[in-house]
Amino acid sequence: MQGAAVILDLEASPDRLIGAEPIGAALFKTSRQDRMRSASAATAEEDDRLLGEIAGGSNQALAQLMERHLGRVFSLALRITGSRSDAEDAAQEVFTRVWRKAAEWTPGDARFSTWLYRVTMNLCIDVRRRPRAEQLDPDLPIADAGPGAEALLIEREQEVQVRAAMNALPERQREAMSLCYTLGLSNAAAAEVMEISLKAYESLLVRAKRDIRARLEGLES
Repeated sequence: MQGAAVILDLEASPDRLIGAEPIGAALFKTSRQDRMRSASAATAEEDDRLLGEIAGGSNQALAQLMERHLGRVFSLALRITGSRSDAEDAAQEVFTRVWRKAAEWTPGDARFSTWLYRVTMNLCIDVRRRPRAEQLDPDLPIADAGPGAEALLIEREQEVQVRAAMNALPERQREAMSLCYTLGLSNAAAAEVMEISLKAYESLLVRAKRDIRARLEGLES
């Protein structure tokens, strides 16, 4: 990346899977939604400002933008690829593209985060399609012989089974699940990232949940 040194600090990257109301509760919910919309708009404006500075060659602005978005980009990449090393490579390439394309960004045309997640997904899909030797994920849990280890191992085994079930999903279903449960995007926002209708996204999500449930029930039987 010419003129910019991108340093990824991924140790703290999050990875998570994921009637009538009283008048007072309804008012509280409305107020909370208003605050969330306001915060979202402020976030988009700050992203646009930083992109403008990056277009001018500011390494500091790139570092600030990475601090704001790197954790979620890495989490999405890890969920889609299933490999920490591939996720790190994808995150590196994503922000390299940000540096290169910042001058082409037009504030107000779209949300930067939507573009960012779409680029991340496309890169990770390319990675998954490459033929490669199977290898153990270095993040898989290691057995612990201490007190309570049996219960912990059962919990970890269940988590591994859920991950395996997600990894086995068709590509688009896997993307839909990752955007919803890893990034916590709303259905509407996730549909925008995937460039499909809300109805189509919700259909993918329903099929993905059904397939995961069927796989897990098959393991238990």
